[in-house]
Amino acid sequence: MDSQIHKIHQQLMNKDITCTALIQEKLDLLKPNTYHSVNTLLDDLALELAAKVDAKITKGESIGLLEGIPFGIKDVYMVQGTPTTASSDLLKNYKSAYTATAIQKLLDAGAIPLVKENCDSFGHGSSSENTIFGAVKNAINPDLVAGGSSGGSAVNVAKEYTIFSIGGDTGGSVRQPAGYNHVYGLKPTYGRISRYGLMAYASSTDCVGPIAKSIEDIRIVLNVMSGKDAKDQTTYASSEISKASLNTSNGIKTVGYFKNFIENDAIDRKIKEDFLAAIEKIKSKGIAVKELNFFESETLVSTYYTLAMAETASNLSRLDGTNYGNRIESDNLKETYAVTRSENFSEETKRRIVGGNQVLSQGFSDEIYLKGLALRDTISENFKNDFEEVDIILSPVTPNTPPKIGESLKNPHAMYLSDAYTVGFSLGQLPTLTIPQGTETGLQITAAKNNDELVLKFANFLKDTI
Repeated sequence: MDSQIHKIHQQLMNKDITCTALIQEKLDLLKPNTYHSVNTLLDDLALELAAKVDAKITKGESIGLLEGIPFGIKDVYMVQGTPTTASSDLLKNYKSAYTATAIQKLLDAGAIPLVKENCDSFGHGSSSENTIFGAVKNAINPDLVAGGSSGGSAVNVAKEYTIFSIGGDTGGSVRQPAGYNHVYGLKPTYGRISRYGLMAYASSTDCVGPIAKSIEDIRIVLNVMSGKDAKDQTTYASSEISKASLNTSNGIKTVGYFKNFIENDAIDRKIKEDFLAAIEKIKSKGIAVKELNFFESETLVSTYYTLAMAETASNLSRLDGTNYGNRIESDNLKETYAVTRSENFSEETKRRIVGGNQVLSQGFSDEIYLKGLALRDTISENFKNDFEEVDIILSPVTPNTPPKIGESLKNPHAMYLSDAYTVGFSLGQLPTLTIPQGTETGLQITAAKNNDELVLKFANFLKDTI
């Protein structure tokens, strides 16, 4: 199975390369920053850690599989002593006081952080244009958006500036940019990886997600970051996924797809044709395919944004310049709060806060918010019923190809609809993986809760099938 991690590990152990030279090479690629994928380079830290790996190898000591492997971090994760800006004016000078659990596990395994990566501010966006560091350019065609909100993370992996990157997925923020840049991106089952130290956008759907160029590298990183964490009560203990378990598709008898996703005027004609062609190839391997009925994508999008905006309005209420962030003084305390938030949040973030406060306000919460919660329960129940009939659900990642830079900013509604095929699986808290095959923006593989292994297994099967 292809793996950049295994390849570099062997090169380091054989002394074909030094870790310091590897890290310096990657830093030199990142420094020009022509794709706007970099917020902060962690060069001093990275070179210091690389020297320690080289010292171990020189002494003849063995190193772990991830020791010396360079990776990137979406700029919404805390890494003690480093800037964590969320690509926002409000936090542009903020430095983390502690380290996120998922990132600490990677550091403990010896992986070397190179860069805090550009993204939509606070994760608000589907294009990585809502950022103070400049719109992230697509790795395949720099005239197009990189996708969001983890656009910088996907581009750095696609350009091989990093071996893997850690994004964050709320409504599709790992899967959509992975699809736009032709790499793998995983949203694991909600709770499999601790969210402690990840800036909260919508707490009930936020997930830590790895992006890489191979299934094996996704597996390795997922195993390291998974596990119960006393600092995040939503986490659970999970079994390690073995490399050998991915080598067989036994156990996958039936694949389903949502008919209304495909028989829809909004889907790009070529994406539809390619998806149906992929379905035929799966059938030719003796796997049954079943059409499923599901909510209209407009219902999924409106339910997701109703709940996500409500949660982000609540989560961002703490950011008023009192304890941290770029405080702007005014005539009195009330005005100081107002000016600090008005001047420092992006238009997209303000749109979501206003929408969330409306949803939660007296007189509207019963009519809108509670109805959204009830719909989410129904969506989860539908998924449960579907997975009694099929083992895997397959779908395109997006209904359309990536837009040109600037187009999404003119039409936020169209940007929200680009999430139409990803948000439903987030509401169901299901493991879902983007693979760079099947359609122009890839395919999305989903399994029932806690079946992350099955998702990776089917991705490995499809690698040789389509």
